[in-house]
Formats: sequence, C-alpha cells, structure tokens
Amino acid sequence: MAIRTTRRTRLAGAAVAVVAGLVCAPSVQTAAAGEPAARHCAVDAQSGQQRCFGTFTEAVDRATGGRITDAPATPQAAVESRTFRAQISRIGTRAEGDAGTAGDVVQGTFFDEEGFSGDSLTITGPELCEKDGWINWQHDLADDWKNRISSVQPWANCSIWLYPEPNLGGDRDGPFDENTADVGQMMNDRTQSIGFS
Repeated sequence: MAIRTTRRTRLAGAAVAVVAGLVCAPSVQTAAAGEPAARHCAVDAQSGQQRCFGTFTEAVDRATGGRITDAPATPQAAVESRTFRAQISRIGTRAEGDAGTAGDVVQGTFFDEEGFSGDSLTITGPELCEKDGWINWQHDLADDWKNRISSVQPWANCSIWLYPEPNLGGDRDGPFDENTADVGQMMNDRTQSIGFS
C-alpha cells in the first residue's frame, strides 16, 4: 500500500505498519446479565500501539501520558464534565507548558454505539490540528475497529473526517467539529480510516 510522505499524513505509515502487531489487552470484566463490559482503548497513531482497559478513566490516563488521571469513568459522564473538557482541550497547547510531547495529544475519541456509548477508541497524535483546510493527520483503523464507529468526539482543535476505505479512500463524511452522538447513515458502522484536519 502506498503511503503519503508529507508531514500532514506521515502518521499513516507508522500506524499501518504496526496494525499487524497491535498490542491489545482487553478487559475480561463482565456487565450485568453476563454481557461483556465496554472496552476502552487508547492508540498512539505514530507507533500504532493500542492498549485496552475496563474503564474510560484508564484509557484517558494512558492516552494523555498520565496528565489526566481523574477522567470520568464513562464517556457519557465525560461529555457532561466541563472540567474534563477543559483538561483534555489544554493538552498540547502552549498554555500547558509542555506542548510537543509525542503521542499524547488526544485528537479524537470514537464509539461503537450512538450517544458516546459502548466500546471507545481514543486516538492520540503528536500535536494539535492546524485548521488549515488540509488533513493534518490520518489513522487507518485496526481490524477490530473497522466498520464500528457510530459517534465521535473531536479534540486538539481537530475536525474529524470519516472514510469508508483504508488510507482515506472513498467518499468521506464530515467534518465533525463537535461532539456528535450519531454520525448518521452515511458512515455509521462503515468507517475504516479517519482524517484529522
């Protein structure tokens, strides 16, 4: 597969190269009535390393390199928390004082159910999006996340574009500039790659 080599899309090569060796340690917790508990994963788009946890709090801790250790236990609670939204939006900014720490600027969180529920995938990148009209970063989803996304939360000044094929292929949908509880019919359970602009 050909990978673009521009700065704006350099993350694709690393993410695609590591997909086959993806490290994922899903939780074995179960919910009431014997149903599996939601799995919350964090993936570094540069290295492709993915880790999964039993709580959203643990996934955010991992995704932020330990800068946010007290995130709400569920994504639904995080949507309602002004404190959490302020914390996560500040990561990577000059105001934070340590901008540029690779792999822990949260660019977006994705959910396999509408309303920010079910399993979650938090994707981190090296810096904030530039909002310059171009795709700054891209991520091809691992097999366990293809064709599952139903709701999204953009972070790090990013707009999210969803694509039905790997490497930003096919007709895209977006931009999703704010928390979107339902991505709509066009891309619901059809996303295979994500562009951050």
